[in-house]
Amino acid sequence: MDLEKIINVEYSSIQGSYWMIYGVICSFASAFLLSKGYSNSEIGIILAAANVLSVVMQPLVADFADRTKKFSLIGLSQLVTILLMALTVGLFVFERKTLALSLIFVLLIAWHTTLQPLINSLSFKLNESGINVSFGIARSMGSLFYAILMAFLGTLVENLGIRAIPVSAEIVMTMLLVSFVMTKHHFEKAKQVNGAAALKPAAGGETEVITAETGTSEEINLVEFIRRNKLFFLLNIGVLGVYFSNAVLNFYTMQIVVDVGGNSEDLGRVMSVMAFLEIPPMLFFGFLRKKFTCERMLKFASIMFTIKIGVIFMAKSVMTIYAIQLIQMFSFALFLPAMVNFIHETMSRGEAVKGQALYTMMTTVSSVIASVAGGIILDAFGAKTLTFVSTVITLLGALIVIACVDKVKHNKTPEPRK
Repeated sequence: MDLEKIINVEYSSIQGSYWMIYGVICSFASAFLLSKGYSNSEIGIILAAANVLSVVMQPLVADFADRTKKFSLIGLSQLVTILLMALTVGLFVFERKTLALSLIFVLLIAWHTTLQPLINSLSFKLNESGINVSFGIARSMGSLFYAILMAFLGTLVENLGIRAIPVSAEIVMTMLLVSFVMTKHHFEKAKQVNGAAALKPAAGGETEVITAETGTSEEINLVEFIRRNKLFFLLNIGVLGVYFSNAVLNFYTMQIVVDVGGNSEDLGRVMSVMAFLEIPPMLFFGFLRKKFTCERMLKFASIMFTIKIGVIFMAKSVMTIYAIQLIQMFSFALFLPAMVNFIHETMSRGEAVKGQALYTMMTTVSSVIASVAGGIILDAFGAKTLTFVSTVITLLGALIVIACVDKVKHNKTPEPRK
């Protein structure tokens, strides 16, 4: 196997390990925290605090990644992973809800979310350095690894107790750390063979924009980027709405499943089915891209998000929730790679990373709103009201995406990519 194939396998392992951590820490957050005595509203506050913190941390970490000479992008990602492993130890220590346990959970989710743009940026950086890495294939492996873990994690929790969650977290974090180490080793070998440029950290700090008047570059912050890209910002307001239901299902599927007679074993299986169905669109996204524009896929996927949460609102049984996961193939699994590629195609070379960062931040803001509102609505009115509100918000977001995406494409004239 040549170095390029090896690095593709290792990058897929990075994506897989990252999303397994997401499954353990985020998808089972409600199950873990409910077992520790937290209410739905308290869980919502913890999840919101974590996502708010990650919104603050992401540009700071990205800026540090851009400026530091001491750490490579992989090296910085390794440090974050080690920090996650250290924080997870705290989940073994506290048996009931405490301020310390709340803080640990906030930091776990915040640092995990902050790691995502670093990993996404790594794929493009590897490509720029002469290694052809397929983001779609690697991300589909993330869904596969997640699905495999979710298939039996719920059963483990039912049979072995809630301690199965932090044990699983430590195992998959170790896998992630090993994947980073191996990728760095083989990337260094590939550079020597290909004569590729050194891996330069680039995760979305100060962005370089080439000006038409002078041909020189200037650094802009996120506020300036938004001022120059108002339509793209409006499009991301739509993304916020579309992702609201996705965030609700990520955080509160446990409560939704229990409402129709299910348990934590059903939670694991629902999440597993959902993740398995994400794989085909991501794996064959390159083929889909030849047949359909990113704009068309984004509009279609937005509609599918709305249909999915609408059917869950009307569900009377766990089997209906299982069945509607089929829509995941045409909603999240299509929207994510289409949006990543839409930004890469539409933005100028200097703005592309900032565009990716804004997209990630807006999905995080959506998670903040969904976590707080979701917890409050669950305690006050129940799961049915939460899924109804989610349907309305997702529909509004879809309408904004449909109205804006073509205009963004037509109003941007990106420079040719080298």
